[in-house]
Amino acid sequence: MHVEAPAFRSFIQSLEALVAQAPPEPRLLDEGGLLLGRLVADDRWLPAAYAMPGERYRQYPLHVDAQGRFSVVSFVWGPGQSTPIHDHTVWGLIGMLRGAEFSQGYRFAGPHTLVEAGPPQRLEPGQVEAVSPRVGDIHRVVNAFDDQVSISIHVYGADIGRIERATYGLDGSRQRFVSGYSPVPTV
Repeated sequence: MHVEAPAFRSFIQSLEALVAQAPPEPRLLDEGGLLLGRLVADDRWLPAAYAMPGERYRQYPLHVDAQGRFSVVSFVWGPGQSTPIHDHTVWGLIGMLRGAEFSQGYRFAGPHTLVEAGPPQRLEPGQVEAVSPRVGDIHRVVNAFDDQVSISIHVYGADIGRIERATYGLDGSRQRFVSGYSPVPTV
């Protein structure tokens, strides 16, 4: 565990207990979302080193389960930063901690056509969104602000920094990648 704050330790313990039960995905997303919602309701637990922006968005590892069942990441978005259109290949929960972000879902409308799946969703502090191959796994995330940092806490059903995923073009083209993690700065 990289973060020692009591609120974060309690979150990890509760999530470990939930994941150990191997519940069906809908229950995992619902109950895990409630746990994450409680964590992101107060942002004082996140150390400053895990809130530092960079030239690109940052993906800091907060906790990687020793058995590889899940990982928890601090995503730090500098002003106006965004991701490419991408997938996760595993279940995930996104909890907004500071600022706000837009998540635009996408779906295939044919083998060579990727289209928006509804309007973008704006996440505000304390709100949680789920992703997975079952509920919608392809999206693009944008910091909602051009003049401030936004931070979201992501929980994934694997060590997200080590699994192969993909980015997409609107023509359905797919490029494989492994995201890794951003190095944690010394503050």
